[in-house]
Amino acid sequence: MSRVLIIGAGGVGSVVVHKCCQVPEIFSEIMLASRTREKCDAIAAQLPMAIQTARVDADQVDELVALMQSFKPDLCINVALPYQDLTIMDACLECGVNYLDTANYEPRDEAKFEYHWQWAYQERFKEAGLMALLGSGFDPGVTNVFTAWALKTQFDEIRELDIIDCNAGDHGQPFATNFNPEINIREVTAPARHWEDEQWVESPALSTSKDFDFPEGIGARKIYLMYHEELESLTRHIPGLEKARFWMTFSDNYLRHLKVLQNVGMTSIEPVDYNGQQIIPLQFLKALLPDPGSLGPLTHGRTCIGCLIKGIKDGREKEYYVYNICDHQQCYEEVGAQAVSYTTGVPAMIGAMLMLSGVWSGHGVFNMEQLDPAPFMEKLNLHGLPWKEVIS
Repeated sequence: MSRVLIIGAGGVGSVVVHKCCQVPEIFSEIMLASRTREKCDAIAAQLPMAIQTARVDADQVDELVALMQSFKPDLCINVALPYQDLTIMDACLECGVNYLDTANYEPRDEAKFEYHWQWAYQERFKEAGLMALLGSGFDPGVTNVFTAWALKTQFDEIRELDIIDCNAGDHGQPFATNFNPEINIREVTAPARHWEDEQWVESPALSTSKDFDFPEGIGARKIYLMYHEELESLTRHIPGLEKARFWMTFSDNYLRHLKVLQNVGMTSIEPVDYNGQQIIPLQFLKALLPDPGSLGPLTHGRTCIGCLIKGIKDGREKEYYVYNICDHQQCYEEVGAQAVSYTTGVPAMIGAMLMLSGVWSGHGVFNMEQLDPAPFMEKLNLHGLPWKEVIS
């Protein structure tokens, strides 16, 4: 029996609250809060159990503190914007509340994806007797757990890790992103980085690609090398990694539109003067693009996200592929969201469940791979994200 505060009423927040309501023996009291309370109320009206809703500006620590002091949650699930991670962590520390998020902090004025800002909270959470769980989404999140699971059950040592993310869905829109457009485009247009020979190797965005044959009828797709935050924590916590990379698929249509938008400056995060007012082009573009939450009924097809891992077991080389396939329309029928929101929201609920039940515990700041992967892997099969493995 626990009280949980969920901050963020976008597509992922909606999935999180729907999935929490499916486990009332753990999530007995729920509050959903965001800058726009009407969004929270609209989600609440869809749920099988009553929840509380509230308005809060997650940029303001004092508002967050007042809300937490009023509701007194055991855990705060942060599915707001990554810019707001630190203010929410500050409020949790002031109010004695455990913390969970799905994406690492990044500053508004620089597309920089690093954990050091949140890792710096280690001693403060430890001294407060609180737990902060970082990146409990799919990637990061499940991919970290997949890697820890592989090390625990399949390998004596992992040498190479390729995280491969494919969205084979189609929403029929000329150009749209499956999660927050501002965050998505900042991520995709940033320089690629991968880990090799104990150092980071940087290359231009989307400059490296290859074909990968995805399982279960999805087939061959072109995957592009990117940087993703779980590489930073995995190279820190998984010993012996010689190479670690992150790959993602993009349609030709997406890439054509993105190139044009870049060429005309619409993806820039540098302010420009327009009629005497400072605006950020990417934020203006976000306002023009379809809301990712509106894509649920339109999107058909499947996602496939997994880890291709090479290493040593009993002195012999071994390859292991563990993955999940998620159907967009099945997700929409269950919780009213497409699979990209679903694959992030379900792991957030599972991470919260394990924390609230004491299965995962500790004081300080943790990444997913630092915890026992077995109970999380079990819960994935039970709550909508079953995984499969190929051993060779």
